[in-house]
Amino acid sequence: MENLNLIETFSEFKELKSIDRATMMSVLEDVFRNMLTKMYGSSENFDIIINIDKGDFEIWKNRLVVEDNEYVDPNSQIRLDDAKKIDQDYEIGEEVSEEVKLISFGRRAILSLRQNLTSRIAELEKNNIYNKYKDRIGEVVTGEVYQVWKKEILILDDEGNELVLPKLEQIPSDYFRKGDSVRAVVYKVEMRNSTPVIILSRTSPVFLERLFELEVPEIFDGLITIKKIVRMPGERAKVAVESYDERIDPVGACVGMKGSRIHGIVRELKNENIDVINFTNNTQLYISRALSPAKISSIKINDAGSKANVYLKPSEVSLAIGKGGLNIKLASQLTGYEIDVYRDSAEDDEDVNLDEFGDEIDSWIIDELKAIGCDTAKSVLELSMDDLVRRTDLEEETVKELMKILKSEFE
Repeated sequence: MENLNLIETFSEFKELKSIDRATMMSVLEDVFRNMLTKMYGSSENFDIIINIDKGDFEIWKNRLVVEDNEYVDPNSQIRLDDAKKIDQDYEIGEEVSEEVKLISFGRRAILSLRQNLTSRIAELEKNNIYNKYKDRIGEVVTGEVYQVWKKEILILDDEGNELVLPKLEQIPSDYFRKGDSVRAVVYKVEMRNSTPVIILSRTSPVFLERLFELEVPEIFDGLITIKKIVRMPGERAKVAVESYDERIDPVGACVGMKGSRIHGIVRELKNENIDVINFTNNTQLYISRALSPAKISSIKINDAGSKANVYLKPSEVSLAIGKGGLNIKLASQLTGYEIDVYRDSAEDDEDVNLDEFGDEIDSWIIDELKAIGCDTAKSVLELSMDDLVRRTDLEEETVKELMKILKSEFE
């Protein structure tokens, strides 16, 4: 029974395609020799023949035929009389080879051998998985969701290896169920208690970079280079690209005809808004492009080269800042400059669109003013209070407060 169990373990070991033949032979022989050394003090006079293809093995014990008075080591020597019992033709100085049956080692030795073999198999598998994924850091992998927990998701790859996608590495709007297919980048590989832990990420800028490589052949071929990526996962990302071929428009190539190339990436990232920007060494132009879609009037960079004051038309300020300040934050990260936004003073002197006062003036009041042809602050201030009260449904007190707000804009 013990022999059968060992053969089964050996067969399992043989089926491991991830372990090369030389390593397999070396480990198997090492395990057998350790057992022989414990039992006989040495394994040097033993031949171990392993048949990988059949999943079988043989152990042969070699002993030198000696005279009775020279006999001192029963492990490596055999008396002439005992040798002749095996074969009458043996003479002094010859070597006797006998096959050692596994069952002769005893139940405990066989059990220990099986445990050691199983342990070495597990250790080899762990090291193999660790080395395999350590070399794949930064690659996109696809797996199937096996288990969903509160803080992480367990994913199985094509070979059944366990991969972990922590909650912090998931896009906020990600929602997975068991059996779902997931794409992510190999973010980190580490050993915990001698067990390899492969950590994936969908929030890393590297994941977005690899998606671009998959979708845009020019990036994969090296004709277009991604200079830098910054992103707020699930919200917005900015990607600076550069072309080494003047005939290739890097932004156009990344977006594709009617957005065909970038749409797949946006869907994968749960509708993350992606701004693709043409990289340039011209700092002011680079900052201007980074603040897209806002249009910049002028830029002043301080002497230290770490801060940029950006001046825009009042109507462009909210675009530059973006929802929750996200656009300006990502632009700062992309360019490496601390960006401050200011209204262009020259533009302020000219006029300000009424929509810019949405935080101070109710929308229905602005609609009343637009109904009489007043779209800007100065167009309202040009009218008298009586005219405004007469031409709109606004109360006198409301008009007074309105005029006060608009005048303060130009003071």
